[in-house]
Amino acid sequence: MAKDALRITQSSTLPPAQPAYVLRGHSAQIHSVLFLRQNLRLLSGDADGWVVFWDLPIKRPVAVWRAHSGSILGLGTWGDDRIITHGRDNKLLVWQLRNDDEHSASKVLPIDDGVTERRKPLLLHALPVNALNFCSFAKCNDLAVPDEVDRAAQPGGILIAVPGLQDGHINVTALPSEERIANIISPKKINTGMVMALALHYIQNQLLVIVGYESGYACIWKQDATTGKWQTTYSNKAHSQPTLSLDIAPSLGHFYTSSADAVIACHPMIEGSSETKVMQTKHAGQQSLAVRSDEKIFATAGWDGRARVYSAKTMKELAVLKWHKGGCYALSFADMGQGAAEGGTSEEDERIIKRDLTVSERRTAKAQSTHWLAAGSKDGKVSLWDIY
Repeated sequence: MAKDALRITQSSTLPPAQPAYVLRGHSAQIHSVLFLRQNLRLLSGDADGWVVFWDLPIKRPVAVWRAHSGSILGLGTWGDDRIITHGRDNKLLVWQLRNDDEHSASKVLPIDDGVTERRKPLLLHALPVNALNFCSFAKCNDLAVPDEVDRAAQPGGILIAVPGLQDGHINVTALPSEERIANIISPKKINTGMVMALALHYIQNQLLVIVGYESGYACIWKQDATTGKWQTTYSNKAHSQPTLSLDIAPSLGHFYTSSADAVIACHPMIEGSSETKVMQTKHAGQQSLAVRSDEKIFATAGWDGRARVYSAKTMKELAVLKWHKGGCYALSFADMGQGAAEGGTSEEDERIIKRDLTVSERRTAKAQSTHWLAAGSKDGKVSLWDIY
């Protein structure tokens, strides 16, 4: 599919773009999708608690299990062989799924059998968490603790942030120790409501907890070096409805929020670095927002069934991807640093791939070099788009 076919807006006269592929395996709505393992695998989680581990080169499942008794809220990775799942059953689980484990895993999709239990990967950690407000966890590497382990044998520590039991509260836990390192309460001068979206990021070895709230506020929390207390260094009410999602663009010094309203906002991550920018998109309910790893574009998944792609610098709408008949609730970008070359796969690269590699090697090279965007929908399908 030509790249230009995706350079469309609502005013374009070009025919609608079509996904490069559609993964059909879930019988319930998709709530989270995630690329991993150098873009050779895609993880999808649904409203019935099932997760499917897809082999992208061949577009087939290599591991299927029911991770939670409630809906999947979020998915993550920890090193090369650990998968994090967060469910509405008030559990955050860490599984070990190595390449060799795929051979013995079930390949039966939920759409074919949504009742029979499957063999599950090895469970490494199980954290009780609050999941009443549909907010997925946030994760980052734990830079506060020197990483002295052999990364080839074991990944370094991570931090996990989840909503606390009380409205507006946030808990931060370190893994693998499972030690609670922060309990952040809601701001006293702001009516925040529930925590709806979270991100963790270090700036100059200082941990920032970035939060989107039910009231439409976005805040940044930082720990005071002297008192040890957590304080807000930024707050802005860009939305009239609950914040639904947020993601960061560290090199640009921004983070973006989307909401049940039609606004997308760009917020500064560094105090006084820039003004908050607000864009009225006229498209309410852009539920999931993700920034691509090269920070050139970001995308949203909308209740109207469309994924929209925007310029990270100008916030200009670049593309509207319409295929799903139901609402889109989740999306993920392939990592541009994991085999996806600048500018995509050229015609010369394609000729080399076809000439010198085996069929399996060609599929692998193609999957790693494609600028994938995955969108998960209410219809239980995951669409794969090749963009920019």
